[in-house]
Amino acid sequence: MFELNDKKAVITGAGSGIGKAIARLFAARGATVHVLDVAEDAAREVVQEIRRDGGSATAHACNVAAQPEVLATFAAIGPLDILVNNAGIAHIGKADTTAEADFDRVMAVNVKGVYNCLHAAIPRLRENGGGVILNMASVAAWVAVADRFAYSTGKGAVMAMTLSVAKDYLADRIRCNSISPGRVHTPFVDGFLAKNYPGREAEMFEKLSKTQPIGRMAKPDEVAALALYLCSDEASFITGTDYPIDGGFITLNT
Repeated sequence: MFELNDKKAVITGAGSGIGKAIARLFAARGATVHVLDVAEDAAREVVQEIRRDGGSATAHACNVAAQPEVLATFAAIGPLDILVNNAGIAHIGKADTTAEADFDRVMAVNVKGVYNCLHAAIPRLRENGGGVILNMASVAAWVAVADRFAYSTGKGAVMAMTLSVAKDYLADRIRCNSISPGRVHTPFVDGFLAKNYPGREAEMFEKLSKTQPIGRMAKPDEVAALALYLCSDEASFITGTDYPIDGGFITLNT
C-alpha cells in the first residue's frame, strides 16, 4: 500500500522541514521527485540525500512568488502526477502591527505562490490524465492564533483555494486536498527560538510544545506520512477536504 511507483511529484519548499520530509518519503515510495526551493543549495542537498538512498530526484531553484520562474520550472518538468504546495513563510503580528510590506510578502509566497503553482501544474496534470494536488494549510485557518494576522489570512485563502480547485477539476480526475498542521518541530522553530529567546530556547520549546494538547510538537515525518496517504491511490475517493494533524489543537485546546 501507499506506493508511488511511476509517479512524478513536484514538492515546493522541499529544501527543509516538512517539505524535505515529504520529498524523502515520496522518493522512498518510488516517486520521481522534483524538489523546488528558493534556496538552491538546500534543494540540492535534499536531492543528494534522496539519491544516496537509491531514490530519484531533481533540484530546482524556484521562487514560487514569481510566476515566470514557476512557469519555466514546470515547463522543464513536463507532465506530472502530484503537486504538493508546501512553500510558505511565517509572520508575527496583529492587524495594526503588520506593516504593508510584510503583509504583501506573506501573501506573495503563501497565497500567490500557491496560485502560481496551481496555474502552472493543472494543465500538466490534465495532460497526464489527472493527478493529485495537496496544499499545506494550517490550524491557523481553523481557529484564532494570537499575533498571526497575515499568516492566518494566507492559510485561510489556501483552504478556500483547495475547495475551489477540488470542485472545478472533478471532470479532469484531479483531486485536491489540504493538510492543516499544528506546531511542527522544524529548523524554522529552532531558528525562531534562538533569535527571539536567546538563552531560553529549551524553556520556550517546552512551552510551545505544551500548547498542543497531546503534549509535544509534531515531527515532519508524521506530516509526511499523512501527505503520502492523501497522494496515494488508496486515497482515490478523497477530494475537497482539509486534514488537521495537530495533536488535538483545534478540538481539545479549550
